Amino acid sequence: MFPHFLTLQQVSRRQISSTVRRQLVNKVPDKQKLFQEANGMPVHLKGGVSDAVLYRATMGLTVLGTAYVIYELVKAALPQKKG
Repeated sequence: MFPHFLTLQQVSRRQISSTVRRQLVNKVPDKQKLFQEANGMPVHLKGGVSDAVLYRATMGLTVLGTAYVIYELVKAALPQKKG
């Protein structure tokens, strides 16, 4: 009926069955030990440099976004006179 459909179905089956499955290493126990350590460090910084950079970037964007919203609210509340 639809020869193209059967061909596509056969090709997709062939590709799926021929994929190589990789064994993934379970890193959860190592991460649990890292984050449950009582070393006085906040949990959002225990991941290392990448966590610190992400935290600072998020906080910076939050502060800038809040300042911009306040600026736009003040600008909308106090419109400039025309003329």
